[in-house]
Amino acid sequence: MSISPARRVADSLLDSVLEQHRALEEALDGIPASIEPRDKAAGHRIAATVLRRLGSLDAVMEPFLRRQPPAPALRALRIGAAELLLLGTPPHAAVSAAVSIVPRPLAGLVNAVLRRVAEHGAAALEELDAERLDTPNWLWASWHAAHGSAVRAIAAAHRNEAPLDLSLKPGATPPEGATLLPTGTARMPAGTRITELPGFAAGELWAQDAAAALPARLLAVKPGELVADLCAAPGGKTAQLAAAGARVVAVEREASRMPRLRENMARLKLMPDLVNADVIGWKPVALFDAILLDAPCTATGTIRRHPDVPYLKRSKDVAVLAAQQRNLLVAACKLLKPGGRIVFATCSLQAEEGEAHLAHLPEGMRLDPIRDEELPGIGATAAGTMRTRPDMGMDGFFAMRLVRA
Repeated sequence: MSISPARRVADSLLDSVLEQHRALEEALDGIPASIEPRDKAAGHRIAATVLRRLGSLDAVMEPFLRRQPPAPALRALRIGAAELLLLGTPPHAAVSAAVSIVPRPLAGLVNAVLRRVAEHGAAALEELDAERLDTPNWLWASWHAAHGSAVRAIAAAHRNEAPLDLSLKPGATPPEGATLLPTGTARMPAGTRITELPGFAAGELWAQDAAAALPARLLAVKPGELVADLCAAPGGKTAQLAAAGARVVAVEREASRMPRLRENMARLKLMPDLVNADVIGWKPVALFDAILLDAPCTATGTIRRHPDVPYLKRSKDVAVLAAQQRNLLVAACKLLKPGGRIVFATCSLQAEEGEAHLAHLPEGMRLDPIRDEELPGIGATAAGTMRTRPDMGMDGFFAMRLVRA
């Protein structure tokens, strides 16, 4: 039996995420160049579907399994079940393709279980509480505590692939077919290839979720202001600030992320100063008029785009990252001129990485409340901060704006 290249890619990606705890994008970059682009893309789509619906798929198959199968068989079963129940693959093709990627001693098990899934799985899937099953327990509990009844809508939003959101240079024309959101983001349908859009090669646009574009807007830089973008890679926010006419210093700690930052700025024909340094301990030549700090976090607000996040992060990571964020914020605020402003943001749905920071403002800083009109179609929170969620049609972000006395 010939092995399906796309399913082999899916199998490799799932092994990387679920067994080796590697990021899906990192694993995708490691797929051999000999694999056809269409097979690589198809394998990625299958793996992402499995990750989005892992709990539901396992629940459907559970009645047909006497015990937990070996890891290679379990991956093949999940791939086959996803194709049968969610991707519309014809039963014969889905079953035979899944069987082709397991060692011969496991082929009978995979074949038998998937035939049962093909016969009974669709009805069983309809009866499941998919939102709850597809969300790890610790995330569900934390989101319920932070967002109340919205937890179910958040989980439901994670079941669907996100659209392609674009930020445009001032004066650039949105691509044909784009929907212009109230916040200024141009939205294309999910699956759109950005490299095929006319404005991409011309350096007129870049991919950036609608929520991710808001912190830079809230900083409201003026032409000529000296502005720092801290934790800058891959550069979407740097591009926003530079395109608005600010003199931008983009700081990134990870040397491995600098090439992509440089490449993106070169394509966009923007020339910020790029600095490879750790914000904590960094000594710039001059203090800044404004700073944007999009701090490292658990990234639980980006699950629509990164369905591997629930399987790479753990509850214990939240407190560690929140402490790092407080340290970064303290260090960043020391780089501001008197009267200077900073927007602190995280792409997290965890309250510890967002709202909880209001209780620990750095010395000499005060909250500059965000106004409803600054977030058209969204509005500010009662506390004067920004909170977006996936059920609003964008990534989950928190942002607050502070001013130095």
